[in-house]
Amino acid sequence: MKIGAMHSHLNGHEWLLVHEKKIWQEIVQTIESIDAGKYKTKVSKEKTMRGKMLYAPTELNKAFAKKLKPADWSESRTSYWVTDDYNLIRQTINMPATTQKKEIEAAGRKPIFSYNQTDFVKRRVAIEVQFGKYSFIAYDLFVKHLAFYVGNTIDVGVEILPMKKMQAKMSSGPGYYEGALYDVARQGRGVPAVPLVLVGVLP
Repeated sequence: MKIGAMHSHLNGHEWLLVHEKKIWQEIVQTIESIDAGKYKTKVSKEKTMRGKMLYAPTELNKAFAKKLKPADWSESRTSYWVTDDYNLIRQTINMPATTQKKEIEAAGRKPIFSYNQTDFVKRRVAIEVQFGKYSFIAYDLFVKHLAFYVGNTIDVGVEILPMKKMQAKMSSGPGYYEGALYDVARQGRGVPAVPLVLVGVLP
């Protein structure tokens, strides 16, 4: 595979080149080491593409995992407590999880445990490989990466997505780079408030 396009949000790419150049090189090498043609194994059952061989999103995700996990990219979780009071959430959002729980209880509210998980974190860089449904991309960009950044677990998030040219050879449902880029652009320069690198890949 190869990188077809890339967008640096809040200087995410520049941060990597200055602070973690080897990590960025490792990400590029991982992408280039995967032969997407091997994963064009899904026989379409959709009316418009019936019988055509399509890229299999689940298998592509697994291919990335097989490359990244042996290279010490590991799962990470950030835990937090929520409640039904907006002002109380605003007050406790930047506190450690244990303090959040105590503060919510002290205010007479019920604390509810929650967490976000990402599969690949290394040296304060998170990678999400997203060949799944388009709604998962928005969750990654506007919730997951941000939660890890606010929780001081990462300094930058990397989102790897198929470009439209590749996504067109998948079953309907997966999102694509150009759509994600539009979603980020229409929010304005500072949203989401986390340095990101959007990477669009092609076979």
